[in-house]
Amino acid sequence: MRLSIIVPVYNVQEYLQGCIDSILANDCTDCEIILVDDGSTDGVCPAMCDRLAQERPALIRVIHQENRGLGGARNTGLEAAKGEYVFFVDSDDTIAPDALRLLKEQVEQTHADIYNFDLYTHDGKGHGHVIQTAEPREGMFTLTDEPCFLFSLPAAWARLWRRDLFINTGIRYPDRVWYEDIRTTTKLFAAASSIVTLPHALYHYLARPGSIMRSGNVQRCREIMDAFDDILAWFRERGILERYEAPLCRLAIDHIRLAAMVRVIRQDDHSPVIKELDHYMYTVFPDWENNAYIPLLPFKHKLLLWLLKCRRYTLIKLLFKLVGSK
Repeated sequence: MRLSIIVPVYNVQEYLQGCIDSILANDCTDCEIILVDDGSTDGVCPAMCDRLAQERPALIRVIHQENRGLGGARNTGLEAAKGEYVFFVDSDDTIAPDALRLLKEQVEQTHADIYNFDLYTHDGKGHGHVIQTAEPREGMFTLTDEPCFLFSLPAAWARLWRRDLFINTGIRYPDRVWYEDIRTTTKLFAAASSIVTLPHALYHYLARPGSIMRSGNVQRCREIMDAFDDILAWFRERGILERYEAPLCRLAIDHIRLAAMVRVIRQDDHSPVIKELDHYMYTVFPDWENNAYIPLLPFKHKLLLWLLKCRRYTLIKLLFKLVGSK
């Protein structure tokens, strides 16, 4: 079997049917769909999963389990998968009508470990745009060839993965944590023998208020520090930390300063979490301000770094309010 499409399901009764319909609208030849009901408590999703499997028993399988979080649900699907490649699709999202055909064609041509593609992000009301998840590159490459690939959007669903890349390395998604994707994709990027970028928006991401990373829980932003401790330890244990130290530092700039710190500031510009994140950067990456990859950032991110350095948190919060009101 060529593709296993793994769909973690947790209390998404409004979106699940649309997600599965978008997959079924594709060419599902030589594919399987694995629905992992991760202990849904809405009283609806478990039965929906069973019904979908009963309607297409040759194509759809269901696994019911106690809640383990998004990472744990993905791992369950991964262990049950029979396909050569796995495609993780969140149950509130959809895929493009030609996604599976294009992916299978690429697999037939190149047999790479990872296929990266772009996404179309939208609000479900007709407003959306395409986001380039990685810089396009010609042919196959490895992380050694292109260290900047570490800066790619770390989402599990932004790419197709060879299943053996997980099985042979033992790399898995952590259970019940935030930032489970960045903890995992960075390691897989380094372990892969071949990567291909595709210039197609194959994934349609629904930016909804109830999603995890749009949550207002600023305390959980602390978990980005745990994530980087985990990533750095993994690279160190394999003797490749020095090789990737500069791009990993830039990755920390992106996700700790420009993402997590700003997320906290927008919620509460007096939160002690801001100081903790700031202290972590200067402790773990003391020379981060001289990172060779900072010049690659767009001007607005450079400006934001300067405002963060000057601790102009109230101004940052105000600027985001003004931008959001337009």
